[in-house]
Order: sequence, then structure tokens, then C-alpha cells
Amino acid sequence: MKYVLVIPDGVADEPQESLGGKTPLQAALKPNMDKVCKTGIIGQADNVPPSLPAGSDVGTMSLFGYDPLEFHTGRAPIEAAAQGIELGPDDWAVRCNLVTLQDGEMHSFTAEQIPSELGAELLQLMQGTQSADSPWQFIPGVSYRNLLIYRGTGEPAPFDQTTMTYPPHDITDQAVAPWLPAGKGGDVLQSLMKQSEEIFKNCAANQNRPGNAPPATNIWLWGQGKAPSLVDFKTRFGLSGAVITAVDLLRGLGRLIGWDVVEVPGATGYLDTDYTAKGQYAIETIKQKDFVVVHVEATDEASHEGNAEEKVKALEAIDREIVGPVHEYLKSQGEYRLLVSPDHPTFLRTKTHSHGYVPFTMCGTGIEADAAETYDEPTAAKSSISIPGHEVVPLFVR
Repeated sequence: MKYVLVIPDGVADEPQESLGGKTPLQAALKPNMDKVCKTGIIGQADNVPPSLPAGSDVGTMSLFGYDPLEFHTGRAPIEAAAQGIELGPDDWAVRCNLVTLQDGEMHSFTAEQIPSELGAELLQLMQGTQSADSPWQFIPGVSYRNLLIYRGTGEPAPFDQTTMTYPPHDITDQAVAPWLPAGKGGDVLQSLMKQSEEIFKNCAANQNRPGNAPPATNIWLWGQGKAPSLVDFKTRFGLSGAVITAVDLLRGLGRLIGWDVVEVPGATGYLDTDYTAKGQYAIETIKQKDFVVVHVEATDEASHEGNAEEKVKALEAIDREIVGPVHEYLKSQGEYRLLVSPDHPTFLRTKTHSHGYVPFTMCGTGIEADAAETYDEPTAAKSSISIPGHEVVPLFVR
């Protein structure tokens, strides 16, 4: 039996006036996802418990079959794993976004998709402000997504699990003052963020970006946590696995549960990602592994930008270039199951990740079709299947 999970990140949404009162899932031309629904079942799942932040770290952990209330420690340590960074028992990882603030508001949580080379230069400048024995390590990543590591030396970290930090993508176009780090150690994180302002002002490459792109003005620190302890997926479900993604968070979570991480040329984690290549690589990976995840960030990015048209276009590309070809291959090779589900809702109205149920649909060997015809939120809401997110994979592979 072969299993494939396709994740159109953040695709669940509300009806949009610009889409004739339909959600993006209802408005999109997606015959392949609808075919999965027609030949299988639909349901809804709550991937993000109310007590945890509404993000892909929590939602994806649920989707992979792990209860985040038991296993989640924070977002940053998962991304540290993606870069092969080992965390000791006293170490912490912190997300270090490069952002653009204007007039005290979050103008761009990506610093206008800052190039990785420039991001690395800015992180190097920040590291240069630290002494040789400093516990802080600035680790460049991809574009605006970077890390700050606190290396414990027997002394307790300046913050703990009660420290409050907030993802910058949840406060686009809002005043940032109410969302600065708070609680134990919040002042330490704020101090580092403030320090970055002057450093970034004095970087010529940052101030003179091509195309009049605005400079990165600050680092934004959030998502801190210690290393999680996750049971290997093969031990848990008896299946080998692999994940295809352009996002470090998914890479890290995959590595933490013993999966291979498949790198796809042209996969960007943005609207311009190579959907066709992701579909083709998925088919090749299925030949080697039992359980394959194909994650696409583009639908989530469109929501963060409040762009309904781009969200629909990205969804249609996922349907056409990934779900369709992968389903056809699965049917040709023998017994299989195919699952489509987002990790969490990301509302175009708020441009943020949200709590709430998401629709999922699955079909394949041994799955008896229900009466549903289309894959969307209203259809899923009518289903008799309404479960916590970490129960979806056990249902899928049983």
C-alpha cells in the first residue's frame, strides 16, 4: 500500500465577496480534488488545539499523526532540526524573521521577500555584535526565515515556556507595540530586536536594494522552544516516509520523525514555486517510500497577502500539477490511498493563521465512498466525521 498526503497550506477559508460569496475551495476549478472526494470520503479536523498558537508547526504536527498537546515545544526548534542544528538540554531555538516596519506597523513580515544572500549578510552583522563567549548564535536560513540559537552553559535561559512572543505574519499592517515579546526574558528579546535597527540602517546593501525594495528594518524574534522528543514515524505506524517541501518547518519535522527530505529544484515556498516539479518528484519518491507528503506553501502566502485571486490560482495549480498526476500514478501502481488536507485555516480577511476546523478528503483502496461530490468547507461541515487532527493519519493508514 502506498500513501500520499497533499497539504495545500492554509487553504481553508471563509466565503469571499470577490469570489461571489464562495470560499477559494468552492471557487477554484479543482476536478482532481473533487474526484478524490467523489470516490472517497470527506470530513473535517481540528488540527490546532485552542490552547496552542494557530500555526503550521502545530497544524502539521497534528497532520503527521502526533498530538501537539503531547509533543509540541515550539516552532523554532523544529526549524533548527531542518538545518541539522542539534540542541542540547539547555539550548533554545528562536525564530529570527527579517521584517520591514514602517511608522510602527508591520509593513512586511518577509522584508519584501529579502534575498537569502542579503539576509545572511545582516545576520552576520548581528553576530558581529556578540562577544566570543556569547550564548547567542545567529543562523542564516532562506530569505526572511532565520534562527537565533541560545546555547545554555549550565545557566538557565533568560526566558522560559511562559515567555510570550508573536508571529509577525499575524500582525501585518498592524501596530507592533502590543505584540512585542513579553513576560520572562521579553526585555532581552526586545533589546536584541532594537539593536538590529541601527545595524540594519548602516548596511548599504540593505538600504539600496534593487527595484526600490524597502530595507529590512529589524529582526523579529518569536516561536522559541527547546528540542522536542518525537517517536519515529516508522515505529509509530510501521511505514517509511518522505516529505517534499520548500519550508524549513516541514523539513525539520520530517527529520525529527525519521523521514527523508526531498529537495525539489524550483520549489520556493512562495507563489512562484514549481508545482509541476513537485508533482513529478512526488511520483518518483512514491516508488521508494510507503508514505509521502507533498506540502505547498503558496496558498498560505496568498492569504497572508490578502490576495483571493492568487490563492485560487495556486489551489488550481496544486490540483492540476500535483493531485491529478499523483492520483493517476497511484492508481496505476496497485493499492494506494490519497489524502488532501490543509494544516489550518488562513483567512484572507485577517491575513493570519486561524484556529478552526479544516476539510480533508481521502480515497483509495478499502475506502468506501460517501455521498459527497465536492471538496470544500461547507461539504465537510455536513460530514459525520469531525475529529482532532492527530486522528486523521491513523484513520488514513488503518
